[in-house]
Parts: sequence; structure tokens; C-alpha cells
Amino acid sequence: MPCLPNRHALQVLATLAVATAAALLAQALRMPLPWMIGPLLAVAVLSASGAPMRSTPWLRNAGQWSIGAGLGLYFTPQALAAVASLWHLMLLGVAWALLGGYLFYRLIYWVQGGANSLPERAAAFFAGAIGGASEMAVMAERHGAPVAQVAAAHSLRVLLVVTVIPFTLQGLGVHGLDAYQPGPQAVQASGLMALVAATLAGVAAAAWLRLPNPWVLGALLVALGLTASGQHWSALPREVSQAGQMFIGMALGVRFTPQFVHTAPRLLAAVALGSLGLMALALPLAWALATWAGMHPATLYLGVSPGGIAEMCITAKVLGLGVPVVTAFHVVRYVSVLLLTRWIWALELCRLRLSPAP
Repeated sequence: MPCLPNRHALQVLATLAVATAAALLAQALRMPLPWMIGPLLAVAVLSASGAPMRSTPWLRNAGQWSIGAGLGLYFTPQALAAVASLWHLMLLGVAWALLGGYLFYRLIYWVQGGANSLPERAAAFFAGAIGGASEMAVMAERHGAPVAQVAAAHSLRVLLVVTVIPFTLQGLGVHGLDAYQPGPQAVQASGLMALVAATLAGVAAAAWLRLPNPWVLGALLVALGLTASGQHWSALPREVSQAGQMFIGMALGVRFTPQFVHTAPRLLAAVALGSLGLMALALPLAWALATWAGMHPATLYLGVSPGGIAEMCITAKVLGLGVPVVTAFHVVRYVSVLLLTRWIWALELCRLRLSPAP
């Protein structure tokens, strides 16, 4: 009788129990984003110490779906019009992400000693790009870079951003200063079933079209379309949002294995330094954009911060800071970085007069 799947299932259940207890403790301690940060920190610490923490792609996908669907419900016609008027600021946000990613790459490469091998340079480049971890890892693999180092770099960057920024904003008392309300305000059983079915169909369509991150973007686009057209079928239950945050926190936490801790110490030191530097540099940019747009700086700070879509948009939602604006900034940046990074790498190879990996 095979026992491996049962052992894995028990590990997932144990991790769920740890994550739930950590979320409840974080909530009791009034931590920011308790249902994500609590599980993330608890699972990461236990996993790094050697405990058999485990998540599954299904839990991560369910978490991403809940975040995407929940964010889409904020795009009322009024919110969509307000976001559309900020297109020029979003382009500046993309330019900042590309520039920041390039500076990040140069820092990583310098801290690692400036080795001349193409795989090591490619690893530094794709580790520094402010894009999705899985997409950057795939690009790195295509260029012969060590994928584990790239994945580790992105995991550490997201961990730092998702802990430092929410704690900082909560400490400053930033809450509800640029709030948007979702279109549907109440949970309706029949409407909720229809919303789940429609957004899952959007996920399937996004996957069939090979769009990046289909569980977030597919659900987001369908919920956005429904809300913008005035179809307020149902709100998402609070418990669904909390579970989604917990699943994402678990998925991030299990990446911090004992092997991760020993992965290229110089690389991780450079990523920590660079992540903190990017968060600091984003402050004056956000202030300038907010002054230009007449918005609260905290909203635009979340929009230009070097975090991921799900993590930063959850932060905006929990703190009441312009969810549609932050979502739009990160979606536009995510797609733009994904499309442009390979061309920037090609230009970098030309500058260095190097040949790409076969």
C-alpha cells in the first residue's frame, strides 16, 4: 500500500493547523494582515528549522482565486473611471519598476563579486527583476541560470516587502484614508454560486489563453467586468478572503527550507539590502505621484512598492487604501515587466557583447 501521499496529506493538514493558529494569534495581537503575515512567518520559521511544512498548488490557486475575485468587486464604474485617469502615473510606475529592477540586478551582481560567467550574470539579472517569481525563474532557466537562486531571491524579496510595509503603515496609523467600497455589499447565496462559477470560467479561459497567473488575472477580469457593468451578484464572505490570505501565506512560507537558508549567502544578503533600498526609494516617488494626482501617498506607495500583486493588493484592502488603484498599478506593472524583461536582457547582452545561452 503506498503511504507517501498519506504522509504528504498529513503534512499539509499539520501546516494548515499551524497556519490557522498563527493567524488567530496574529489577529489577537492586532498585527497587520494577520491571516497572511501570521501563517507566513510561522510556517517560514518552522520550515527553515527543518519541520515538514507543506502546502499544495490547489491551496495556493484557491488563495489566488479568492484574491482575484475579491479585488475585481472593487471596480465599480466610478472606480474604473478614476483608475483610467491615472494611466500616465501607471506608465511612470512601470518605468520605475524596470529601472529599479536593473539597479537591483547591478547590486546583486556587485555583491556576488562580479563573476563574468553568463549563468551567474543571468541569475543576478532575473533575480533583480521586479516581476512574478515563477515567470522570472522560467526565463532564468532558459538562459542557463541556476533557478533555485532566482526563486530564493524573489521569495526573500516578497517576504521582506509583505512584512515591512504593512507593519510600517500600521505603525504610522495609516488606515482607511483612501478607501473604496466594493460594488456588492452583501453575500447572496445564489449570486455567490454564480460569481464562483463565472470567475472559475475566467480562470479556465485565462489558462487556455496561456495568460500569466491565470488564477488571479482570470478571476479578477471576470469580477471586474461584472462589477463595472453594474452586476452586483454577491460579495465574497469574509471567511473566504481570510482563507485565501492564509493559503498564500502558507505557500510563501514553505519556500523557506533549510536548503534555502544555505543558498548563496551573498545573494540573499544582496536581495535583503536591495529590497529595503527599493522600498526606501519608492517613498519619494509615491509622494511625488500622490501630489500630482491629489491622492493619499500611502495608496501610491503600495502601487509602486516592489511586492507582488496579491500581497500588495491584500494590504490595500485590509488597510482601506485605494484597492482599485493599487490593483491596476500592479497588474499593469506585472504584465509590462513580463513582456519587457527579456528585451532588456537582450540589450544587456548586447552592451556586454555576450552571446545568449543556447
